Amino acid sequence: MTFYLETEHLILRDILPTDMDGIFELDSNPKVHQYLGKNPITTKTQAETIINFIIEQYNERGIGRFAAIEKSSGNFIGWSGLKFNTGDKETLGSKRDFYDIGYRLIPKYWGKGYAKESAQAVLDFGFDNLKLDLICGAAEIGNIASNKILQNIGLQYHEQFTYEGELINWYELKNQDYAKTMS
Repeated sequence: MTFYLETEHLILRDILPTDMDGIFELDSNPKVHQYLGKNPITTKTQAETIINFIIEQYNERGIGRFAAIEKSSGNFIGWSGLKFNTGDKETLGSKRDFYDIGYRLIPKYWGKGYAKESAQAVLDFGFDNLKLDLICGAAEIGNIASNKILQNIGLQYHEQFTYEGELINWYELKNQDYAKTMS
């Protein structure tokens, strides 16, 4: 699979083994992992494992997280994309077999609108190109920015549940409801 999508400020493309330094900078940062279990990575070998897992998702599921590249600088700033969570190992509480929209940026790129811009592009791609029926999103209740992004791109609050000791807001958007907002 080769993925390439441009937005006003970003290029979204396949994550590559050459993105290791960027993935390490992203996922070793405690600020990034504040609402992700507070367990940042500590080695480049772990970054390599993350990249290989994402590439495996592309090959097995036809979709995954994509590198977000800032057009003006050419810098890797994080990732954004859809992930198909399936089976017993990839659940979120009782949720399984769902397409999850997600984004994760290096902190120096926070506050520029890039997460929303990339998430909107990925949402559009999921519904318009992949013809998905449902896209879901989840965010810890304390992660105000992520909750706002999910709401701003049109996902609707569905429920709240506890996962790994944290309260999670669960959002959903059906393709038919997305189509109504686009007409």
